[in-house]
Amino acid sequence: MSKSLTGKRIALLVTDGFEQVELTGPKQALEELGATAEILSSKSGKVTGWNHTTPADAFTVDKTFDTAKIDDYDAIVLPGGVVNADTIRLDEMAVELVKDAAKANKPIAVICHGAWILASADLLKGKTLTSYPSLTDDLKNAGANWVDKEVVVDGKLISSRTPDDLPAFNEKLIAALAA
Repeated sequence: MSKSLTGKRIALLVTDGFEQVELTGPKQALEELGATAEILSSKSGKVTGWNHTTPADAFTVDKTFDTAKIDDYDAIVLPGGVVNADTIRLDEMAVELVKDAAKANKPIAVICHGAWILASADLLKGKTLTSYPSLTDDLKNAGANWVDKEVVVDGKLISSRTPDDLPAFNEKLIAALAA
């Protein structure tokens, strides 16, 4: 991965309870290549990551959903975590940012439970993606073709199943941004 992403800006959308490594892994990979990766959340201040079911570290929020504009970003990353994914899909401003990214044909990268917001944003009809297996029925019911693969790319949608898939997920995200 010797591509430069200098000048690229990526929005990582989370609320408290996101799977920490699903934010830190992509953020680090992007920043190592020169991109700016900003944490967006529903509130300013700090947001807390989790290691599965245990609260972990706090991270500074760069911008709130209601002040962010998709035109300022080249892509969106949606980490999982059950608590985060269940909360963020009910946040109208977060859903609007995801819809705006889709309308602008920008890469949307989701991992694990992060795909739930795509169902709430009505963006899954005819799309092929993967996720944590427990989301299979929800995503199929939203019109998606769910597959059990390490990483899936369908147009500008990049998806992976679990933190174990992060290397492949990061590789496809970087490729999409470097294209």
